[in-house]
Amino acid sequence: MTNNDIFKKLRVALKFRDDEIVEILQLVDFKISKSELGAFFRNEEHPNYMECGDQVLRNFLNGLVIHLRGTKENPKNPGDVLSGKTKVAEKPAKKFNVREDFKSKQLKKVDKAITPVKYKNKKKS
Repeated sequence: MTNNDIFKKLRVALKFRDDEIVEILQLVDFKISKSELGAFFRNEEHPNYMECGDQVLRNFLNGLVIHLRGTKENPKNPGDVLSGKTKVAEKPAKKFNVREDFKSKQLKKVDKAITPVKYKNKKKS
């Protein structure tokens, strides 16, 4: 198993995007661009494929420790960090008060005594 495989599996398991990985690498003062990072995740036959060196993987793992555990001065609970990440990933539902008010007004106007009718499509011969 190569460093690229390990890096790919960690990325998928932790649901990281490229910009999050760049931020984690910046925690240990290791600068890398998104395009360089994308080269690690390409197929081996791709012309822009690049092997992930030991230094990149080592810095990512060290940055991941800081990201999940925090520092001695500011410790974090890894479970809280990971659960907080999933909450951020979910987008809050947009609420449009204008539409809700309009919809509620229309529902008040509907006669509840009338039952809905189901129509069947007839086959044309």
